Amino acid sequence: MAHPISITDRYTAGDTWLANCHTDPTRVWKTWHAGAVAPITSGTHWLVAQTTVAHGLPAASRIREEQRGPVLIDPYGDRAWWLVPLDAAEELADVRQVRMRHAGWILRCPPTGREVDRLSWLWNPDGSGHLTDPAVLAAAFGPGGSRSPGEASA
Repeated sequence: MAHPISITDRYTAGDTWLANCHTDPTRVWKTWHAGAVAPITSGTHWLVAQTTVAHGLPAASRIREEQRGPVLIDPYGDRAWWLVPLDAAEELADVRQVRMRHAGWILRCPPTGREVDRLSWLWNPDGSGHLTDPAVLAAAFGPGGSRSPGEASA
């Protein structure tokens, strides 16, 4: 029987992958060990699709576990950042609840499994490089994005 991966191993794998998305992984590790978030630039390994937590969590609940890529949240600032593939911008362009961030945009990343500066991973990077498929994310928001209760009854 295979032994399950421990939570510590899972966090280490996610942190290693995330640090390696930076041009200087050692700098990322030093930043995290100092208790700060590490600035990691998008566009080499992934892009960032930004939503609000208020709209993103209901959409997130419609995504099956095996389809979930990393999602960073700031619940206090009502922001969520989905890590998506580099070709996701076109697929998500018409989803009104999603704002695509351009390549070169800096995402302030805490290590997995820990909240830093009000930021934490809703779904941690797992070390595999798995990202949220933009078609799955668009479908989770529904056609044209989530509708407000007033729009739903109209």
